[in-house]
Amino acid sequence: MGVRVIKTGLLTTIQDLGRSGFRKYGIAVSGAIDTLALRLGNSILGNNEDEAGIECTSLGPTLYFDEGQLVCITGADLSPSVDNMSVAMWKPVFIAAGSVLSFGKPKSGCRSYICFYRGLDVPEVLGSKSTYLKGRIGGWKGRALKKQDEIKFCRPYVGSKREFRWCIDTSIYPDLSERSIRVTEGPHFAQFDSPSLLNFLFNTFTLSNESDRMGYRLESEGPLRIKDQREQLSTAVSFGTIQVPPQGNAIILMADHPTTGGYPVIGQVATVDLPLLAQKTPQDQITFELIALTEAHGLLKNKNTQLNQLKRTIALKYE
Repeated sequence: MGVRVIKTGLLTTIQDLGRSGFRKYGIAVSGAIDTLALRLGNSILGNNEDEAGIECTSLGPTLYFDEGQLVCITGADLSPSVDNMSVAMWKPVFIAAGSVLSFGKPKSGCRSYICFYRGLDVPEVLGSKSTYLKGRIGGWKGRALKKQDEIKFCRPYVGSKREFRWCIDTSIYPDLSERSIRVTEGPHFAQFDSPSLLNFLFNTFTLSNESDRMGYRLESEGPLRIKDQREQLSTAVSFGTIQVPPQGNAIILMADHPTTGGYPVIGQVATVDLPLLAQKTPQDQITFELIALTEAHGLLKNKNTQLNQLKRTIALKYE
């Protein structure tokens, strides 16, 4: 028993924190594109933070609950409701058997996460339940959810408590209206000409309509040009790598990125800002702020400290 899909939404997939340890074989990590939202949702429910949940994109799904379950909705505000009554985000919410969870107009961001008490009962593929769409593996049959799909819960919520009056302090989560994305220098940063570096650091970029889970294509006033146009050797890339193909429009690699790339790399998005970037939609505009690698490490360390403190506080609420 679990949930049944009544309407699919725009792109609805099952994701956890990804498929680690297989990039050397050409297998993408994949996983939630906004890892912080998924981690927070699972933490709020007392789950392991890498439990699989449902990632909803822009237009959320409609789900019928065959069985009562405790859930938490995080990330973008896509106007969630249960039986046509608005439901709060960032807190545990019990949804009774026979109820319907649906979504309305997006208010902020584009990716919302539905986390379930103790996760979803789908097979692991290479140690992960994440859906890798291009590889057609993981999640539910290696694809986006379709109408009438039935996803089982790992374990139903049997606690006596049905109403939770607390929610987390969302200051731990980024302000989704922020446009500035912090980056560190890529290995080819100094090889770009001066006009390109000025463009990269001081101009505004627009996300192309061709952006997806594999990469965000950027448009700007002028192209980014490397001084030496010789073909680059392919090297390892990661989530947040900013590559520049020959035409000069940058691409930011996202969760479903390939394992290697042969384009020059002008920058790397700081890990702490990947959740903010993940919530941007086509035609959104962003700018880049260059920071030192040591600062990027410090920001991530502080964020993880905050998350660990929050998890300890939440644990007390379930005792």
